[in-house]
Amino acid sequence: MAVADVTVMGAGIFGLSVAWTCLLRGASVRVIDPNGPGAGASGGVVGALAPHVPENWNEKKAFQFDSLIMAERFWAGVQEVSTLSPGYARTGRLQPVPDDAALDLARARAESARELWQGHAEWQVIRADDLADDKDWAPVTPTGWLIRDTLTARMHPRRACAALAAAIRARGGEVVADGPQTGAVVWATGVAGLQELTARHTRTVGNGVKGQGAVLAHAAADLPQLFADAIHIVPHEDGTTAIGSTSERDYDDPASTDAQLDDVIARARAAVPALRAAKVVERWAGVRPRTRSRAPMLGAHPLYPGQFIANGGFKIGFGMAPKVGQVMADLLLDGVDGIPEAFRPEASY
Repeated sequence: MAVADVTVMGAGIFGLSVAWTCLLRGASVRVIDPNGPGAGASGGVVGALAPHVPENWNEKKAFQFDSLIMAERFWAGVQEVSTLSPGYARTGRLQPVPDDAALDLARARAESARELWQGHAEWQVIRADDLADDKDWAPVTPTGWLIRDTLTARMHPRRACAALAAAIRARGGEVVADGPQTGAVVWATGVAGLQELTARHTRTVGNGVKGQGAVLAHAAADLPQLFADAIHIVPHEDGTTAIGSTSERDYDDPASTDAQLDDVIARARAAVPALRAAKVVERWAGVRPRTRSRAPMLGAHPLYPGQFIANGGFKIGFGMAPKVGQVMADLLLDGVDGIPEAFRPEASY
């Protein structure tokens, strides 16, 4: 197309989701990324779409909750048009309860989830011995109790980006390495975009946080994902299980893996009996964009008048993506600003 209604700079999960949502609402779209879809942090391996705990509710938690509820329909639409699976499934999650204080807190959260999650999902406290699924898959729990929630979902990051790009093209949009910027321009350039903002400010606006993850040859696609010893353990539909990740503010090589990942793998195996003999088939490292406020940065671009920004997904980008696409499409196409105050660029810039 010679002229697009919306040009998105960056083909990570935020950029692709904004473009897809605008396309569904009738706009012509062009996504520009010299490195291709999912080339940065969005090309990771873990894919845990995990909710915030149901307490101390705020607009960030409410936004994420809405997005997680939207996700099933969002990804089903992408799969239907692209004919590619994004690896989405709302399989829930299990977490061990380490002590009596944590057990009391988990039970209190079960009560608050009944109100805050509005009947769309549950937060339950169950005995590990009563688990109907494979007991070897359950994480080791000192108290004998587990938290089970039905809101958590999984996603295969690379396949999701590939499916979104294919769906955009199938509906007449462009995903290209270069091209003209026309129409409403949205910058979704991840760490590079935050570095540009910081370079033109007197303080740090955002930065990259390195994460390391691994893929193990263990098939458990129908079982819930786990969160144990601060590690996400996510079974994928392709017969593998992903684990991660680290959070490194200081690093020399953004793409290398090291002893920190070895520690993550060892802790995952100690927490989950079924993983103890699983072979590591891939090690991955990448840098995720984190804003100063830790929330996504959505709205008017601080540097480019009349243009827009969608950045800062950090660890929750895939979970936030359906709702990010919705509010940015509202702003770009209809001039309707439903962006939470905590997500506005001025919260970090």
